[in-house]
Amino acid sequence: MEGLDMDYFKLQNGSDIRGVALEGIEGEPVNLTHVETCGITRAFIGWLSDKVGKAPSALTLSVGCDSRLSAGDLKRGIFSGCGQTGTKVLDCGITSTPSMFMSTRFTESNCDGAIMVTASHLPFNRNGMKFFTREGGLDKRDIKAILTAVDPSAGCPEDRSTVEEFDLVDRYSRHLVDLIRTGAGEASAQPLSGMRIVVDAGNGAGGFFAEKVLKPLGADTAGSQFLDPDGRFPNHIPNPEDDDAIHAIMEATLRNRADLGIIFDTDVDRSAVIDRTGSAIHRNRLIALMSAIVLEDHPGTTIVTDSVTSDGLTAFIEKSGGRHHRFKRGYKNVIDESIRLNREGIPSHLAIETSGHGAFKENYFLDDGAYIATKALIKLAQLQREGKDLPDLIADLEEPKDETSLRVKITVADFVPYGEQVLASFREFLEDDGRFQIVSPNHEGIRANFAIDGNNGWVLLRMSLHDPVMPLNLESMQEDGCAVVREILYDFLKGFDKLLLP
Repeated sequence: MEGLDMDYFKLQNGSDIRGVALEGIEGEPVNLTHVETCGITRAFIGWLSDKVGKAPSALTLSVGCDSRLSAGDLKRGIFSGCGQTGTKVLDCGITSTPSMFMSTRFTESNCDGAIMVTASHLPFNRNGMKFFTREGGLDKRDIKAILTAVDPSAGCPEDRSTVEEFDLVDRYSRHLVDLIRTGAGEASAQPLSGMRIVVDAGNGAGGFFAEKVLKPLGADTAGSQFLDPDGRFPNHIPNPEDDDAIHAIMEATLRNRADLGIIFDTDVDRSAVIDRTGSAIHRNRLIALMSAIVLEDHPGTTIVTDSVTSDGLTAFIEKSGGRHHRFKRGYKNVIDESIRLNREGIPSHLAIETSGHGAFKENYFLDDGAYIATKALIKLAQLQREGKDLPDLIADLEEPKDETSLRVKITVADFVPYGEQVLASFREFLEDDGRFQIVSPNHEGIRANFAIDGNNGWVLLRMSLHDPVMPLNLESMQEDGCAVVREILYDFLKGFDKLLLP
């Protein structure tokens, strides 16, 4: 097939392109440069041209990046691909992934499509591409179609004739400021006046939030840290799931006696917040907070989450008047499931993962860490007028006393059938053991509740979305309660000689 090159297919990671863009880590050779991004961009333009019914020369694309060191080289290839097709480009510089989608919605930019150069929280040597149209992000079938159409023989000549600069960060920031001013319900143009709010951008692309969003709203941002873009990520990984990153923003919040701390990942499609006591509102707690906010405006709506959320969260959502639909891991899976429910007449206004990816129906189902922070800030401004704080909204959330997440490696090359065999045997093991009760419905792996000598909780064994790994999640309502259950499960897993236990 013309244009078919298996090396390009190795760059697909679900609905994204991901590769090694810089040398520096042994055993990880570079496979993503301006040459590859040029060919992929040409193929994307051809795909987009067919989709919207415009000639490539009549299209306008926005191109942005996070702070990664390889961004300039990869953008050079994107500009070259656009130059070859005569497609106009708006160069948005360092910006957030969600803002790139909004560039297709803002009248000032009015782009037909967008390309974001990012690899989220991955190490400094990695990079990639995300794609948007006015309908949202592309899915894995779209990416496969684009990669199939890549023609490596077309080369990558230097050409920036179609490139114009566009300050997307400024436009997007004004959009968020307007949302907060309207949502806070005050006549004041500075509804955050009197609040101290610290931001930790992890040297990614989110530093703009302190200067361009919070300050115009009257907030004191003294104590914010790691705002300057630096693709070496010298302070900590920009990842709201990383313990060191969360610890850094917790310390900053307490040290500066802030009303709120906010942390973003590299490209700002994920976030978490820290309350004034230094407690992290992330994972299940962030889902509970966003659910409580959504359910105030949309009673009875269905909240779609990933598969590893707690039973306490389910009880909280139901007590708050909503429905909890636990689905699969993967932010695109969660979002697509929420969209599907709406199409079938089941209202669903929030799709959110424990990773910090959260998408609201009111916001185009765009997973946007800055929008999550915006919703938290609006609610904080409202609550403070009543003498309350964000933790008051989730006071009824019952949280586990112990939790464990393990990654069991599969050492055989053909790992999917082997993993399926393990899951089938796991189901039989649980059914035969009277201490476990399999949960139904369940959309990913095998989940079961357990009751062992007063130790209650749940376990989930599943296949990784892309890797030869079987994640094992445990939660217990008893202090140190996971250890006993883990030993029971390890005894079972030791029966499989192609599994490597951590």
